[in-house]
Amino acid sequence: MITFIQTLSKAIALGSIYSIMALSFVLIFKGTQVLNFAAGAISMAGAMFMSILVADAGFPFLPFSNPLAPEAGETAGIGRWLLLLAVALLLAGLMGLVLERVAIRPMVGQPLFAMAVITLGLEIAIRPFNLDATAISGRSIGVPWGTQVWQLGGEGGAIIPKSYLAAVLAAAIAFTFVFFFYRSRFGIAMRAVAFDQEAAMAQGINVGRVFSIAWALGAALAVLAAIFFAMSPWPPSGVVSQEIHPVWVFRVLPVIILGGLDSVAGAVVGGLLIASFEIFAGQYLSQWTSILGPGYSTIVPYLVMLVVLIVRPYGLFGTPEIRRV
Repeated sequence: MITFIQTLSKAIALGSIYSIMALSFVLIFKGTQVLNFAAGAISMAGAMFMSILVADAGFPFLPFSNPLAPEAGETAGIGRWLLLLAVALLLAGLMGLVLERVAIRPMVGQPLFAMAVITLGLEIAIRPFNLDATAISGRSIGVPWGTQVWQLGGEGGAIIPKSYLAAVLAAAIAFTFVFFFYRSRFGIAMRAVAFDQEAAMAQGINVGRVFSIAWALGAALAVLAAIFFAMSPWPPSGVVSQEIHPVWVFRVLPVIILGGLDSVAGAVVGGLLIASFEIFAGQYLSQWTSILGPGYSTIVPYLVMLVVLIVRPYGLFGTPEIRRV
C-alpha cells in the first residue's frame, strides 16, 4: 500500500506537469492551428528567466539591479518566490509575443505545414542559448521548500515530496484560468479565428492580436511546466539543467494525441493518463528490466499513443474533422 500511494502521488504530480505543457500546445493550436515544436526551447529559456530572477542580483546586459532578488546565499520565501514566478511568466509571455511577431505573423495565410516548420526553426535557434547556459552546471530556481517531504502515517509511512503538491496546485490554477479564458469574449474570438480566419476578420476580429495572445499565454504555460519539472525529486533536482530541454515536445506528444489537440479537458485527462501509464509501468514492471531494458517506461506512452491513433485518430476529446471528397 505504501508503494502504491507513493507511485500514485508521483503519477499525479507528473501528470499535472504534463497537463500544463499540453495546455500550452492546446492554446497555441486552438488560436493559430499551429503545432508548436519550439515548446521545449521556449520552456527552458523561460526557466532561465526564473533562475536569473532568483539567483542573480541584476539582469544581464541591463544597467539596473533586481530589487526582488534574495540576498546572496539566502533562499526566497514562498511569497517572494511566487512573485518572482509571476515576473518570470510575464517575461515568458513577452518572449512569446516577440517570437509570434517576428516569425509567425509573416506566415499568416501560408500552409500550416510551413508554419510548423518555422517553429522547428525557432527550436533550433533557441536551443544553443539554453544548452550553452547550462553546459557546465545547472542554474538554481531557488525553490523555497527544496527537497522537503511529508511522511504519511508516521515512521515507515508513505513519503510525499512537497513539490508534488505544488505541481498539482499549479496545474489546477492553469486549468481554471484556461477554462474561464475560453469562455471570455477574447476566448470566443480565439475559437472563431481557429475555425475560420477570413470569417473572423469579416466580423471585425483582430486575427493578429489573437495570434499574439495565444503565443504569449502558450509560452507562459510552457515555462510554468518547465519550472515545476525542474524541482526535486524530478531529475533536474532543483536547477535549470539540460535534463529539461529534451523532455517536452516528444514526451508530451502522446498526451496531446491521447487527449486531443484542441481539447482543454483532454490536455488534463491525457496528462494524467499518460503519466500514470509511465510511472506505474516503471514501478511494477521493474523486475523485468533485464528483458525490457532500463528505459522501457519512457516507451510506454508512445505505445499508448499508437493504440489511440488506431482507435481514435482525433484523441479521446478531440474534434473529428470531416472532409467531403
